[in-house]
Amino acid sequence: MTEITDLEIPGAWVADPRIFGDDRGTFHEWFRADLVAEKLGYPFDIPQANLSTSRDGVIRGVHFADVPPGQAKYVTCVAGRIIDVLVDLRRGSPTFMSHVAVELSADNRRGLYVPIGVGHAFGVPAGTGEATVSYLVSEGYDPAAEHAVNPLDPALGIDWAAHGVTDDNGEVVLSDKDRGAPTVAEAERDGLVLPAWNECRGWEKELRLAWQQAQQDAENWEGE
Repeated sequence: MTEITDLEIPGAWVADPRIFGDDRGTFHEWFRADLVAEKLGYPFDIPQANLSTSRDGVIRGVHFADVPPGQAKYVTCVAGRIIDVLVDLRRGSPTFMSHVAVELSADNRRGLYVPIGVGHAFGVPAGTGEATVSYLVSEGYDPAAEHAVNPLDPALGIDWAAHGVTDDNGEVVLSDKDRGAPTVAEAERDGLVLPAWNECRGWEKELRLAWQQAQQDAENWEGE
């Protein structure tokens, strides 16, 4: 049975599935919509699923989307190994500007839930080869609503080197977009509005209430 563990950042959690193995290989339930809905209090709609490959030393992120509606993610590593980092960018959150790092790999088969308003990044440790990452998202890609802060911003306190995320030359590999992304201080100076804690939690509450109402309406209809 899948075991779900809350992380230090409110609303974020990791799912450790039960893996069945024999001489043929392994099997596990990668995603269970009913378990996720039970944890969230509403269904995790999946309008889009993304798959990316990255060589060792690559860092992708820190990415986040405008709220509402935001973009929650369910992330798993299907080949190789990554260090996945969540950064709480929700202004007013009790853990604002803190981060948590979780290892996802083809061996542990973990699933990581990234709530709306929380920044997401991951890096591939040196010597681990190419990693393939799958992420289910609650909203389709909208370039106008997508933003980033620099993963090397000292204010975030992410020690990528301590996690072994470098290439063979001891460097990290970033896209031009991520390398040129502002620090949090620069983003605020230039008017980029970070997600608000109350707005994120309020939107999640609306989703829960809407789901409860839909269930009640369905029960009332069946009883007629």
